[in-house]
Amino acid sequence: MTKGARTVLPIALAAGLVLGAWHFRPRLASLAFIVRVAKHEGVWARLASLAAREIREGPIVAMSSRYGPVETRLYQPVGPAQRTTLLVPGVHMDGIHEERLVGLARELAASGLQVLTVAPPDLTRYRLTTDSTDQLEDAIAWAAGRADLAPDGRVGIMAFSFSGGLALVAAGRSAVRDRVAFVLSSGGHADLLRVLHYLCQGTAQPVDAQARALATGGAYIHVPTPHDYGAVVALLNLADRVVPVAQVGALQEAITVFLQASSIERLDPSKAAAEFARARHLGQALPEPARTLTGYVNEHDVNKLGQALAPLLAGLELPAGLSPERSPPATAPVFLLHGADDSVVPASEMLSLARTLQKTTRVRAFASRLISHAEANHSAALVEMWSLSSFWQELLSR
Repeated sequence: MTKGARTVLPIALAAGLVLGAWHFRPRLASLAFIVRVAKHEGVWARLASLAAREIREGPIVAMSSRYGPVETRLYQPVGPAQRTTLLVPGVHMDGIHEERLVGLARELAASGLQVLTVAPPDLTRYRLTTDSTDQLEDAIAWAAGRADLAPDGRVGIMAFSFSGGLALVAAGRSAVRDRVAFVLSSGGHADLLRVLHYLCQGTAQPVDAQARALATGGAYIHVPTPHDYGAVVALLNLADRVVPVAQVGALQEAITVFLQASSIERLDPSKAAAEFARARHLGQALPEPARTLTGYVNEHDVNKLGQALAPLLAGLELPAGLSPERSPPATAPVFLLHGADDSVVPASEMLSLARTLQKTTRVRAFASRLISHAEANHSAALVEMWSLSSFWQELLSR
């Protein structure tokens, strides 16, 4: 090799690396976002933090809706910002203050988006109602109508767990359909009644090869035994159908205490233990049949609880506004993300959504082994993280 070649080759390689890094810059930024959300440690975390922008958090602002005020909070990157997206939690008592939602809002803002967190009040009470769907429609209209949030009159919406399905219903409504830039449903459902059948009886949509082909990672989808948390939420919402009217309020109170204890168990085990004990005490003081039902709840006995609820499902009719599969479809691009082994809303629901929505809009679906129900799993594999970063790259660029 000549002296000139020895000089030119390193320069060419360096230039190639720089150009390659620039070409993959959006993908690397998305990968950095995933690493930060998953709270990895070590060298990957330090590198990912370099891509994070400084952010500012706004005050709590009450948005007017047709059923009263709804809490919101705006998270913004310092400097130029990308599109505003509404960020909606699932059923959780803390609403927009839930620590994982706050963390996600901060990381999305650090990635360049404006993020408006919104939590319909019924979701904080573990209720699945069409009021929440209506309030999400109101939130889309309110945010898209503000020039500071939506210069082009459109916003995105990202929603998790059961709110994912409700957000898809809201985004498909004629009043706001053209004001939605994209929808992310993470861990969301297609048909709520079918999910109730799964939670109570363990039955779900068949997942054959044709269905798996609808999603990246579809081969990894597995429908596990349902988690008792989902069945308890079902009992809370169906309480007026399983016990006498005089017992409904007390039964719902005991169940709510149990669900609140479940919500805080990861962060404050000692406080959760005290709340679980209170839930047991409230349940034992109830007359039958409420006492037996709370016993199933407090014993985490999903089989007996499911058997108690299953007879209701045959004749149960739910409003179309709770299920995107039964409502006018969204026309904005839809992104579907689901844990491959989700035991609250099975990933088969994502495949049903993909099949239904692909008739009217662009759909991208991803089944991930890194995610439990709407939450990143710490044992993430780098190869799958790289694949998932492609999903987020497209989403964050909308």
